Amino acid sequence: MRETRGQLSSLDLVPEAGRNAIAWAMDELNARQRTQADILFELNDRLEVVGCDPISRSAFNRAAVRVTLARRRAEERDAVIAAIAPMSTPDKVAEADIVVAEMLKTLVMGILDREALTSEDALNLARAHQKAVEAQTQSSELRRVAQAEFEARLGKAAEAVSKAKGITAETRDKIMEQLGVIRSKVG
Repeated sequence: MRETRGQLSSLDLVPEAGRNAIAWAMDELNARQRTQADILFELNDRLEVVGCDPISRSAFNRAAVRVTLARRRAEERDAVIAAIAPMSTPDKVAEADIVVAEMLKTLVMGILDREALTSEDALNLARAHQKAVEAQTQSSELRRVAQAEFEARLGKAAEAVSKAKGITAETRDKIMEQLGVIRSKVG
């Protein structure tokens, strides 16, 4: 755990008047349409207009590296989500939520064992643990509701097919039983 905030860079020391220019530069870095040197040049022009000192090349480079790493993490996260989205049935989502919540709870307990925590850190970890438990509960409820909705739709579809094809209610119920659907009276 890092005990100090680290040395402030020239970016950190920009007064409020120059914060919009810094935000613009970070957006430009994320857009990946211009070179870092070009963005820094225009940033320093914008800072000069509002009366701020220029940003050093090394400070801007460190910020650019942080922005790039954050963007890559976000892109990787989005790629993983896109890859698993087609498999996100209510059952699978509920299982994933449970796994993630358990991992988070384990992580919280591991941090408590390893780190010297402030009372604020402990409170934040307790909140994270509580949210994980709440997510598990909500996920289970959503799965139950989704399953009930699926069974109701399946029951209605089976009833419509049985009427259209002249299948008896007894035969339809046996088919539903074999599918593992406990059907309430649809009507």
